[in-house]
Amino acid sequence: MENGDDWLALDKLYHVLFCFFISISVAALANRTRYPFLRRWSIWLGSLVSLAAGAAKEAGDEIGLWKSAGGSVKDAIADLLGILISWVVLLLFKSMSLRRKSEERAGIQGVSMV
Repeated sequence: MENGDDWLALDKLYHVLFCFFISISVAALANRTRYPFLRRWSIWLGSLVSLAAGAAKEAGDEIGLWKSAGGSVKDAIADLLGILISWVVLLLFKSMSLRRKSEERAGIQGVSMV
């Protein structure tokens, strides 16, 4: 590959995991706040913070803040992949949580109808 920037390099896994965990962490923190607006938009917020962190890392690489070959489109795509995976995981978790809450409400209402 060009300049040793392979698609299947350990560096790409780090980018995927970095953005995945930032997105999951920020969304989980936003979901635990008392503000309904932040809870409602927690997945978006986590994704945007993760995207900003990935972009900042690539910008830092490009201007030479860290020892690297410079900014990489492949690294940015790996960042986006991590965000996409976290988006799917968070949506699945949210839908399971909503389904569980609706089943609990249905069970409570069924018991109270004596």
